[in-house]
Amino acid sequence: MNLIITNNSTKPIYEQIVQQIKENIMDGSLKPGQPIMSMRKLASELHISVITVQKAYESLQRDGFIETVSGKGTYVSNYNIDFIQEEHLRRVEIHIEEAVQIALENGIDVEKIIELVRLFYST
Repeated sequence: MNLIITNNSTKPIYEQIVQQIKENIMDGSLKPGQPIMSMRKLASELHISVITVQKAYESLQRDGFIETVSGKGTYVSNYNIDFIQEEHLRRVEIHIEEAVQIALENGIDVEKIIELVRLFYST
């Protein structure tokens, strides 16, 4: 697991960790059941507080991406496929919302947007 944390980001460090781990899980880089670094080890590698990593792991666990087995470690969750699909849908919605806003600002008709979506979807 290769995480890149930047102090120049507007996102807090724990959110950067959450986002990158989610992306690794969703793109298949991290597989179901695969162990992930302990909080202490990740904090040490990133030179950050264990509390920051704990906050990130708690968020990931709450969202169903990871699970912690007491005394054994933390693992990529054996997914709730519906949850992963919902996360993908949420990401698509963000882009659609941006596209619709641009269309509205520029007087582009909804039928034209639908036509474009169908065109991109079929390629």
